Amino acid sequence: MTQAGYVLLRLPLEIGDLFTEWLTANCPDRAKRVLSLMRSTRGGKLYDAKWGERMVGDGPYAWMIGRRFEVAAERLGLNKSSVELRTDLFTPPVLKGQQMRL
Repeated sequence: MTQAGYVLLRLPLEIGDLFTEWLTANCPDRAKRVLSLMRSTRGGKLYDAKWGERMVGDGPYAWMIGRRFEVAAERLGLNKSSVELRTDLFTPPVLKGQQMRL
């Protein structure tokens, strides 16, 4: 089975200011829109450390990104279990110095 995952861009602490400065200097025509979309996935902030949301975000735009990822992964045959595991075939190993079972 081949797995794929994604993490929404995270900008903790001073990285948010550094990214904003870089984006404004290198893409001034798009900076406002990019930052607005990023804030829409984090409740108006550039970073939110809330457990369960920090990796994927929250809100309609974050949902759309997640859904696009799921569709692409499905189209490419990723994240599907190809082999059913059988636990009934497992036998515990014999520890050194112990007698084997009959």
